[in-house]
Amino acid sequence: MFKKSEPESVRTEPTNRLVERQSASAKPKETATVGPSIQIRGDLAGDEDLVVQGRVEGTITLKQNLVTIGQEGQVNATVNARVVVVEGQVEGDLNGEEQVVLKNSANVRGNIAAPRITVEDGAHFKGSIDMESKAPHDSEGGATTNKVTEIKSPAAPGDGTSKNPAGKSSEQQLFKS
Repeated sequence: MFKKSEPESVRTEPTNRLVERQSASAKPKETATVGPSIQIRGDLAGDEDLVVQGRVEGTITLKQNLVTIGQEGQVNATVNARVVVVEGQVEGDLNGEEQVVLKNSANVRGNIAAPRITVEDGAHFKGSIDMESKAPHDSEGGATTNKVTEIKSPAAPGDGTSKNPAGKSSEQQLFKS
């Protein structure tokens, strides 16, 4: 009567239903937003994710959460979070418990400290990077260090920076300490 179009073993149940059930039963994570017309001066702290599209001056402390500085965001603050994602402008230090990500539209002037750091092609960054891990130790009992210092954005043509034999600006080189 009914003809099966494909064998039983090939037929699959849509996985979206499983994801929908799981997400419906899990409590959705709250996200606060600082809108483009909002300006905040002072300290921000809390227990939810934060998206900054406006202007923040001071400190942002969300140690267990995600902080995203959107493309319209302008932050002049120290940011402490589990994960920090920058798409806009930041002048200040970024401290990520797990990771800091600079998207291609990011413009950051400050120091970064996190075990994992991603800098996309096109991002502008001036400062130092510290990837020193707090927990791992080498076989002799000392802390392992993976630290890179003083990374600067590529120099503009004709700005007088010296060139190395490979033709790259000395400011484009990574210096390990």
